[in-house]
Amino acid sequence: MHLKKIKSILLVLAVFAGLVVAAPVITETAFRFNNEFLKKAEEKCGKEAPARFTAWEDLIHNDKSPSDREKLKKANHFFNSRIQFVSDIDLWGVQDYWATPIEFLCKKAGDCEDFAIAKYFTLKAMGVAEEKLNITYVKAIQYNIAHMVLTYYSEPGAEPLVLDNLIDSIDPASKRTDLMPVFSFNGSGLWTAKQRGQGKSIGSSTDRLKPWQGLLQKMSENKL
Repeated sequence: MHLKKIKSILLVLAVFAGLVVAAPVITETAFRFNNEFLKKAEEKCGKEAPARFTAWEDLIHNDKSPSDREKLKKANHFFNSRIQFVSDIDLWGVQDYWATPIEFLCKKAGDCEDFAIAKYFTLKAMGVAEEKLNITYVKAIQYNIAHMVLTYYSEPGAEPLVLDNLIDSIDPASKRTDLMPVFSFNGSGLWTAKQRGQGKSIGSSTDRLKPWQGLLQKMSENKL
């Protein structure tokens, strides 16, 4: 992921996340797949794809976890154990491509922002409050690259937990000394990083929303 490009699209993604989560079809009935969808998934994504989508549907709608922490573990393991990391240039032929969770599962591959976004929407659908979740842009110090993770705040100002595709454990941010936070965002806005917390709010923007309308529509219609 390129440092310059990711900064230029974070505001767009903040709005994108908010609009998608706010739509009733996303929060109440999305991620349910009928036989027609599963047949198309097999044709387009391979014979194992229907099982992936059915497992995702079960995770979201049949979860009985007693706590957010259990939900975090399940969602993190679901994607980390099933999806292969592949760069956008190798997978899509472009430098930066933001896949819907459905595209992500169809390809059975994606890069770090695809993992973070898929976990974000999955946990939202599982009932985790939006204000507890941030998609966080960091620098992976060991590899000297831009990276994205999902962070979870049990309450405002709490030390976040980090859900990462690079490692399976969910650790407090203070233990992830390999990551340097830069920005975080969710449907409510965009924040600068500060002391590994949410930092200062710098708002959100709608002036660059148009390029995402097709993606939003695909998500609302469960399209491949």
